[in-house]
Amino acid sequence: MRRGRVAEGPQAPPPSGLSANAPTPVSGGAGPERNPAPLRTEFPFTLPRGYVDKQGVVHREGTMRLSTARDELIPLSDMRVRENPAYLSVVLLGRLITRLGTLTTVDADIVEQFFAVDLAFLQKFYSKINTDGTSLASTVCPECRHEFDVDMGSRLGE
Repeated sequence: MRRGRVAEGPQAPPPSGLSANAPTPVSGGAGPERNPAPLRTEFPFTLPRGYVDKQGVVHREGTMRLSTARDELIPLSDMRVRENPAYLSVVLLGRLITRLGTLTTVDADIVEQFFAVDLAFLQKFYSKINTDGTSLASTVCPECRHEFDVDMGSRLGE
C-alpha cells in the first residue's frame, strides 16, 4: 500500500492569497473563528428586593457590564476603600452597573443604600459574569436529578 498523495494530472491552483506550500486553513482549530459570536459585555439582572429612591420608587431591573482591569484598579486608590477594604465592592459595583430601573447613573453613593440581600446578589452576579462570561449557572433538580441551567440575572426562586 502506497502512503502519501500521488499526483495525477494537473493540480488546481491554491486558493487566492495562499502559496502552494502554505498550510491549508483548518476550521475548528485554535486559530480565529470565521464568524465568532459577538462578545457579550452587558448582562441584565433583577434585584431580590430593589433599591428604593428618595421618592419611594423601587428599582429592581438593571444591567451590569463586564469589569476591566482599570475598573478593578481605580477603586484601590479611593480613600473610602483605603480606610475600609470592604468598601471595594461598593465602589466597584457603582462603576459597573450601567442601569437600574429608570436610573441611568448608578454610583457608590447609591450602591451603599442597597439592602444587604441585593448587595450580596450583585457580588455573586459580578463574580459569575466576570469568571464565566455568562450569567448562566448549572444546577440539578434535587428530586429528579435533571441537570439544567438557570439565569442568575432572572428572578431566582420566583
